[in-house]
Amino acid sequence: MVTRLPRLVVAAPGSGHGKTMIATGLMAALRAQGRTVSPHKVGPDYIDPGYHALAAGRPGRNLDPHLQSEGLVAPLLAHGAGTPAPADVAVIEGVMGMFDGATGTGGFSSTAHVARLVQAPVVLVVDCAATARSVGALVHGFSRFDERVPVAGVILNNVGSARHEREAREGVAAAGVPVLGCVPRLPDVVVPSRHLGLVPVAERGPRAHAAVEALAGLVGRHVDLTAVLEVAATAPDLPVAPWSPAAAVGTAVPGRPRVAVAAGAAFTFGYAETTELLAAAGAEVVTFDPLHDTRLPAGTVGLVIGGGFPEVHAEALSRNGSLRDSVRELVASGGVVAAECAGLLYLGRALQDRPMCGVLPVTATMGPRLTLGYRTATALGDSLLTRAGEQVTGHEFHRTRACADTGAAPPAAWAWAGTDGADVREGFATPRVHASYLHTHWAGHPQLARRFVAAAAGAEAGAAA
Repeated sequence: MVTRLPRLVVAAPGSGHGKTMIATGLMAALRAQGRTVSPHKVGPDYIDPGYHALAAGRPGRNLDPHLQSEGLVAPLLAHGAGTPAPADVAVIEGVMGMFDGATGTGGFSSTAHVARLVQAPVVLVVDCAATARSVGALVHGFSRFDERVPVAGVILNNVGSARHEREAREGVAAAGVPVLGCVPRLPDVVVPSRHLGLVPVAERGPRAHAAVEALAGLVGRHVDLTAVLEVAATAPDLPVAPWSPAAAVGTAVPGRPRVAVAAGAAFTFGYAETTELLAAAGAEVVTFDPLHDTRLPAGTVGLVIGGGFPEVHAEALSRNGSLRDSVRELVASGGVVAAECAGLLYLGRALQDRPMCGVLPVTATMGPRLTLGYRTATALGDSLLTRAGEQVTGHEFHRTRACADTGAAPPAAWAWAGTDGADVREGFATPRVHASYLHTHWAGHPQLARRFVAAAAGAEAGAAA
């Protein structure tokens, strides 16, 4: 099958050049023209896709060869571009510098790697705040570093004056790459950040909408959108069929067990494909907000709690004692829970000295530094989600530390080699609860979704008996 999809990748020489600002502004500006835009992000990041979703009016989706496998990246792009309706164009925001990928892999999972996999031209965003004509040398190098990755255009960002723009344009002209836009230095368009990156959309409310609208206007005024669409139209047809969650999980589990997925400002880290896979596997998927809902949705037999910022909302989560009781009761009555990162902390006894659900004998505090990176993990035993010896790919992204009570912790969930070569044992796994700092993308491991739904169906049957 062939998928026709105009598309482009927004890349940069490094972090801090304005990729997210320009990519989000492009999505919103093209949508304002009446285009249907499919938004995507290279890498595992959860926060940027939230802004993409706001800009495009449909879920922001990740493309990551490590999490999903190289062979799934293009089919997942095609799936996202066709769901919920066919898109006119896909805009894919890169990660870090264009050629920066997993350490020691020669650029695996980099922006350039994904651009090759989806056969998309690249638009390079360059921050000109501290340079002018020299930007031409930078563009020259990036456009020739890997001939398999065509740099089809440049957007100059942070341009200080008309003279500054002329100098930068002349430099890029010498590199033979067209300039598609020059965005001026405007400090009033700001998306605030904190210890783990940008503040998520769900926490900003109307201010997030205002920021995206401002970015749409900024990009619409200073970038040649017609030229951008012409670049996207040079992408060849994709020789792949769209990824299918139904095909990935196989035969659906009977019974339609109800699975509740945590949402709201405290739990914003999740991939759109997770709920699609749960539904395809046979679950009735509902959402709830642990900050505000006083009980789990009626009939819940399975609970999925993803990542987010529970440390920011620890006081409010703790005050909602009736919901914490409801989570404990679910597990005590035979229900099943899959939790990642923030979900692990919420299931513990306490977070920052605030009482949590008490499902796991774990206490969490803020740590001295950020833990992040790709992992290849091996399951240490049979559990709710895994089978002993099974390998999965994932990533860590947290600044908290979770310490189990001595002698009281369930068996560890995963093992992997640390950056110093040491054996790392992480997470907790029982027949009914799987909780870990490891974030996984279930499109790359759809068996996790099917096993979870099967376990939820079993819990429902047990309750009925």
